[in-house]
Amino acid sequence: MTTLSFIIVSRNVTLSLKRNWKTTWQTPSLRILMLIGCFIAAILISVLPIFFQNIEKRPGIQLNDRILSHTPAYNVSIYLFLIIWSMALLTLVRAVYKPEIFIKYLWLYSAICITRMITITLIPLAPPANLMNLVDPLTGVFYGHANITKDLFYSGHVSTLLAMYYCLHKKSDKRFALLGAVVVGVLVLVQHVHYTIDVLAAPLFVFVLNKLLTALLFPSTRQ
Repeated sequence: MTTLSFIIVSRNVTLSLKRNWKTTWQTPSLRILMLIGCFIAAILISVLPIFFQNIEKRPGIQLNDRILSHTPAYNVSIYLFLIIWSMALLTLVRAVYKPEIFIKYLWLYSAICITRMITITLIPLAPPANLMNLVDPLTGVFYGHANITKDLFYSGHVSTLLAMYYCLHKKSDKRFALLGAVVVGVLVLVQHVHYTIDVLAAPLFVFVLNKLLTALLFPSTRQ
């Protein structure tokens, strides 16, 4: 590609992006969803560190997980976060081109955070035996940069990738997100940072949340 061709393509892409976001902003329903979604997300970002630090102080029940008891514990943090952040980057790129992806993910992920706060509060669990600490400097802000081990039911790692699956449009992207969710589900068990029930419950919760949000707020995106 010549320099001139590259400049022309870049200019066309920039104009397309501006047009897409301008159209989205000028659509009242989408503008309201974006503004309210950003407001809710901002509140969650400020509340989550306090919430996680508080649940870490309380006692919990350690489950007898037969699958974990037969699974040797290994530190696979690098592989786990490589998958999560690779998919996050892909989703971000797609959202730049399609603002609808950003808006829906904003709402679905917020719904996941809120329901997880509820389930974690109602079901106090102690960390699994042989847990190996999982530390991600990028998401440490949500945990107040503390080592949190009791944010168990249901899995936030798996549900995050499933949220991407439901928000992405391309079939190939959705396949990558779904595969990533399966692999991450296995990896969090290998690292013993979640019980099996935490991982298995995540798809059910995200499926229901996506159905509700799609019916109530995003009927045009029904699949």
